Amino acid sequence: MPTDKENSDANQMWGGRFSSRPDHIMEEINASIGFDQRLAAQDVAGSKAHARMLAAVDVISDADADAICQGLDQVLGEIQRGEFEFSRALEDIHMNVEARLKALIGEPAGRLHTARSRNDQVATDFRLWLRQRLDEQLAQTDALIGALLDQAEAGADIVMPGFTHLQSAQPVVWGHHMLAYVEMFGRDRGRLEDARKRLNECPLGAAALAGTSFPIDRDATAAALGFDRPTANSIDSVSARDFALEYLSAATIMATHLSRLAEEIVIWCSAQFRFVTISDAFSTGSSIMPQKRNPDAAELMRAKVGRIMGALVGLATVMKGLPLAYSKDMQEDKERVFDAADALSLCLAAAAGVVADLSPNAERLAESAGAGFSTATDLADWLVRELGLPFRDAHHVTGSLVRAAEEKGVGLEGLSLPEMQAVHDKIDERVFSVLGVENSVKSRISYGGTAPDQVRAQIKRWRAARS
Repeated sequence: MPTDKENSDANQMWGGRFSSRPDHIMEEINASIGFDQRLAAQDVAGSKAHARMLAAVDVISDADADAICQGLDQVLGEIQRGEFEFSRALEDIHMNVEARLKALIGEPAGRLHTARSRNDQVATDFRLWLRQRLDEQLAQTDALIGALLDQAEAGADIVMPGFTHLQSAQPVVWGHHMLAYVEMFGRDRGRLEDARKRLNECPLGAAALAGTSFPIDRDATAAALGFDRPTANSIDSVSARDFALEYLSAATIMATHLSRLAEEIVIWCSAQFRFVTISDAFSTGSSIMPQKRNPDAAELMRAKVGRIMGALVGLATVMKGLPLAYSKDMQEDKERVFDAADALSLCLAAAAGVVADLSPNAERLAESAGAGFSTATDLADWLVRELGLPFRDAHHVTGSLVRAAEEKGVGLEGLSLPEMQAVHDKIDERVFSVLGVENSVKSRISYGGTAPDQVRAQIKRWRAARS
């Protein structure tokens, strides 16, 4: 239960309207300090910028601003060292910090909250926190892209099967497959950058919802906190959480890409595929089956999308019916974003580690690349290119040749020239030049194709863009 001092502090923070503390059930549902203490550094930074601005426009004295800033530094130090005692009776990080500041410096602490509200304060803190996480995740995305590019470069000549419907379709090279994920995560990076750009406006000074009558300088606080500009509408400043929704949307899309990569790794590691191996660093064993090497890191990456997507749906549901401006419902924003950001950061780190750790089995990949008549499209293209057949006719001829090969129990290259000519008499010995998987991938020279030279060109483009 709260102490008498905590009750007294809480009543003072609430103001003279209240004569007794809230019921314990109200306190339980209302308190956010259990999770918003993660905003401590951002809260102190915003308060220091606000205090310095108030002194600069002569709303408070320089001496009070100095005392406030020094006291806030002491409060943050206590929090960072684990010496700070958080109080649920004081509800949130803002009131906890302010109460401790008052205990340290006395009367000047009461001047800090001039010309601001917890509404604009939390909106500012939340943007500062999310901006920092975005910067970290942009760097993590770069690391993942770098690991994929390294794999692509090392495997630019390794032939593997390309799939549609998880059925063998056409041969590609390992490097080309890795570059597909490079493109995906490159777009994800762009979405994170866009989210950062739009959130980088400062709500501080919007106060509760209508602005303030004090002659504050919102450009100064925005600049001091690294924002591009102050927000332009005080109602929007405190009621908007679309910056969090945009982040969660971008995070969800990225998480689906991470999950697809993880799913392929799980499949590739299986005894049925044997396309890749991963080391002990990213595998676990079984408590009962000694032969098992489980790709648990990839499996957990695959699962985390549920948490991240759930956060997006949860926050969108919270926000969908709220009238302007601030409502206490919006307290439900932070836990979801905190959890999703933690999950995404962990997945990005795991993905970069697993990708760097992958060892493709070139022999097995090449063997599988030729299975399932994967050069059938090359044969059809050859019939169009060399014999002048309309593609639909070539498609029909190739289908007949595939059926003949199936009946004989061989690949297309296992049919003799007379057997092929029995289907179409114009086929000649040149056809065999397109039936090998190496020849197939080398022929895919269109921009963005799987030809090794095209793969190396794309790797060069990406490395130049990152330098």
